[in-house]
Amino acid sequence: MAKPNYSYEKRKKEIEKAKKKEEKRQRKIEKAVIEANTEQPNPEQHNSEQPKPDQTDQL
Repeated sequence: MAKPNYSYEKRKKEIEKAKKKEEKRQRKIEKAVIEANTEQPNPEQHNSEQPKPDQTDQL
């Protein structure tokens, strides 16, 4: 009877785990880039919005 090669199976499982972890890391990076682009559109547009009132005006 053939002896199972556990070290090969373990190595294969480790490679799959590392690949999955890398793919997850890439998805997180892509998501962060997309969010950064949508949160900070154009600084010129931000300045043209209505100015905030001073704190002293509220008293």
